[in-house]
Amino acid sequence: MNSLSESQDEARKKPYDLEDRTALFGEAVIDYVKKVPVTPVTRRLIDQLVGTGTSIGANYCEADDAVSKKDFRHKISICKREAREAKFFLRMLVRAVPELKAEARVLWQEAKELHLIFAKIYRG
Repeated sequence: MNSLSESQDEARKKPYDLEDRTALFGEAVIDYVKKVPVTPVTRRLIDQLVGTGTSIGANYCEADDAVSKKDFRHKISICKREAREAKFFLRMLVRAVPELKAEARVLWQEAKELHLIFAKIYRG
């Protein structure tokens, strides 16, 4: 199987429902950080990643229940920002714990895709 077919298969597995997709991402972040050894360096990074990784879905739920277009755009902008921050904290955790790089790469890719999706929604 070539890499294009593999990426198409992977894309088919991802839920189209953003509420589910962001919840799955948050769950995956939680599962990932459970594998990270807690040190003075990683403690803060773990807290930050869990915060941003789970906040994406929470803010999407808020956006879904927005009372106005302005409120919706504001909540979507938070989703976009949190996805970008998740990429950053994943990068920092890989620096602190290089042996977890492969798993972090998968999460980083999903955070990137979520960021692009929310950026597109925000632009309208």
